[in-house]
Amino acid sequence: MIRTIALALLITISTSAAAQITDALPPAGPRLKELATVSSDIVRIGDLVDNAGAAADIPVFRSPDLGYTGAVPVARVLEALAQNKVTRLDTNGLSEVVVTRLSRAITMKDIEARIARALAGQYGFGDAGNISITFDREIRTIHVEPSATDELQVARLNVDPRTGQFFIALELPGSATARRLPLRFSGTAVETAEAAVLTRALNRGETVKASDVTTERRPKAELAGDSLSLQQVIGFSTRRALRGGAVLRSADLMKPEVIQRNETVTIVYEIPGVLLTVRGKALDAGAVGDLIGVVNLQSNRTVQATVTGPGRVSIVATSPGPQMTTASVPDPSHAARPGAQ
Repeated sequence: MIRTIALALLITISTSAAAQITDALPPAGPRLKELATVSSDIVRIGDLVDNAGAAADIPVFRSPDLGYTGAVPVARVLEALAQNKVTRLDTNGLSEVVVTRLSRAITMKDIEARIARALAGQYGFGDAGNISITFDREIRTIHVEPSATDELQVARLNVDPRTGQFFIALELPGSATARRLPLRFSGTAVETAEAAVLTRALNRGETVKASDVTTERRPKAELAGDSLSLQQVIGFSTRRALRGGAVLRSADLMKPEVIQRNETVTIVYEIPGVLLTVRGKALDAGAVGDLIGVVNLQSNRTVQATVTGPGRVSIVATSPGPQMTTASVPDPSHAARPGAQ
């Protein structure tokens, strides 16, 4: 208990002594900043110097343009401070002070998005996210006061629904800078949709792999309602040779051919309770589910069969035929036609 009281007394004395020493220290002198940010068109002493005291609000230089950065040599800073009786400045070993004027940056993307929102749901356009904007001239980033946080407002809008050409005039409430700027833009608006696009050229019959295709936005009118997703094209084969960058359409694709023309195949003849097989030759290429011509190599007759897998086709009878045994395998081309001799 005695030790605890002694320790508490020691802490109290130490704290009191530290407070007295701090009170006895002279206030920190003016010290030059390395970086300064300003929001007005005037740079004041307090923007450049820490602990500037009563001189902090005195204007000394013009600020850089909105959104820009400039450097002030220390010699000029010292000269300005001396004129305002700020002496014994700690320059911190610096040769210049970098001054940045704060701003709100309005980029081309911001303007595009605002125009798309103005067009959405009218003039034949759909959602804003599907509208692509192309300007008639280069659009540079616009810097306005950081306090001008309102949304750009449409003052005037003209649109040709047939061509998508537009003219728009914008305003920014609360910005004196924006009032001096020509916030007028013209260009073309196009509604787009996502489409599956080839990343490389493909030959006829090649299977589309995930690495062969990507998603891009293309003009909706160009797609004519025939846009496919990646899931709808991967794993399918091309009906013809296609160049890289081409949009994939339904007519360009087919199910992968698992049987090629003149390929030797197994013909399976199925009736309820009986399964017979013979060798054949495909007269056509086909994908699973396709009906192709096949020559029965045993009888040299041509039959129509359904592709069921690689090298395999099937003929299915819906009603049972005469009793057969595996010791006597009939010709499926005859068995498939009741009454054949």
